[in-house]
Amino acid sequence: MDSIIKRIEEEIANFTPTQGTEETGLVRATGDGIAEIDGLSNAVMTEMVLFDPTFDRTLEEALKDAAPIYGLVLNLEEDGVRAVILGDGSRVYEGMLVRRLGRLLSIPVGDSLVGRVVNALGEPVDGKGPIKDTKFVPIERQAYGVMDRSPVNVPLHTGIKAIDGMIPVGRGQRELIIGDRGVGKTTIAIDTILNQKNEPKESRPICIYVAIGQKESKTARIVAELAEAGAMEYTIVVTAPASSPAAFQFLAPFAGASIGEHFMEAGKDALVIYDDLSKQAVAYRQLSLLLRRPPGREAYPGDIFYLHSRLLERAAKLSQEKGGGSLTALPIIETQEGDVSAYIPTNVISITDGQIFLLADLFNKGMRPAIDVGISVSRVGSSAQTKAMKKVASKIKLELAQFRELEAFMQFASDLDPDTKKRIEGGQRMTEVLKQGRGEPLAFEMQAIIIWGAINGYFDGYEPSEVTAAEKKLRDFIAREGIKELEGVRTSKDIREETEVALHALFKKFNERKA
Repeated sequence: MDSIIKRIEEEIANFTPTQGTEETGLVRATGDGIAEIDGLSNAVMTEMVLFDPTFDRTLEEALKDAAPIYGLVLNLEEDGVRAVILGDGSRVYEGMLVRRLGRLLSIPVGDSLVGRVVNALGEPVDGKGPIKDTKFVPIERQAYGVMDRSPVNVPLHTGIKAIDGMIPVGRGQRELIIGDRGVGKTTIAIDTILNQKNEPKESRPICIYVAIGQKESKTARIVAELAEAGAMEYTIVVTAPASSPAAFQFLAPFAGASIGEHFMEAGKDALVIYDDLSKQAVAYRQLSLLLRRPPGREAYPGDIFYLHSRLLERAAKLSQEKGGGSLTALPIIETQEGDVSAYIPTNVISITDGQIFLLADLFNKGMRPAIDVGISVSRVGSSAQTKAMKKVASKIKLELAQFRELEAFMQFASDLDPDTKKRIEGGQRMTEVLKQGRGEPLAFEMQAIIIWGAINGYFDGYEPSEVTAAEKKLRDFIAREGIKELEGVRTSKDIREETEVALHALFKKFNERKA
């Protein structure tokens, strides 16, 4: 209670009026989380205002039962402003005094946020007490310009063979994860966070998971999963659950970006996951309609593209002069019946540097992750791969795309020639090799060795249905008897000639055991 009173007194004490007299206003009308305010003619866009609890009573009386209520100015009009209420709108009433705070909406950032769960305003919601040693930064800011950036050329390993092999993600990239509901989009994101445990501690990115409009039980399960795996020691969770006001769901991704930028500007690497931007778009549409902004396509406001572009453009790989840090973004978009041509999916596809498209049909057939290699792409490509992964993964995507075509053709052909049959079986084996269970990310050196074995024919002696079990046994075998080879690939990030010789011997030894 004392800390809340102190904070409001500081807000009022630090209030420095700009030139003019319109520094306070009165609530004209309120409803649905929106306040129409008379006055405040000097207010600026995204400025914070305080619905003043001291107007008709003392501060202690006003705060006896509840915290202060802030607002966010989003509409500037001739005779006043419209503000979104950031809190309990039922406590805002007509005639209530509103005070400008003279600063844009800001959130606390700092190293002490690591391991915590916060809301869209940076306030802790995990019951572990207040967060100390933070500084406040605006929730929105202009993205870095071209001259402040450097090329994306350092891989961010997801631990998923199909992605690191065919659709690599680089540090500073924006890679969209897109697909229908329940096809494993969040699983890819969480596995990516878990896999950072396999990275050297000095180059391990700080991960920020932004849960937008999710069930609180789902977010709690994810936090528990990360904590159990020891991943919360480098992870921050920003949550704006489905039960929270639309304003919080709209602001949460910007909060995640601001937290990530703090680490990027400190010369570190950060990864931010927006799960998912479809729900942010719906929340922004709701706010815009309540603010009486004119609706456009699918009732979304005209600036919905700008909303996502100014968010995702903040992902960057900074130049050495700026510290060399990076912020990687993995936005998630939910489609309806696989329709990537809808309004929000096409917007975000055009903003990002590639997409990982998950197909419900593949998911239902048991292909996990259910990645459609035909439409998935990384526009950074092999620039964000190690030499080892470049060597082994160059043929996979083409082979799998051809296999998908042959597989479709196979449904209508009763008799296949030996060459076609061989290629189909090879594609089936490769598909099985790339399968991966939930919560099983692999270090890149293990991925490289397994894919190397697949393209060199060491799985040809197995029926396609046997490959998944054989691959699991192979991983255990390599972890026991291929320690030297794993270390060689990890340190050199390449598969050199002497390593290839050793790998041939290792795989022959494994297959001899099967015989």
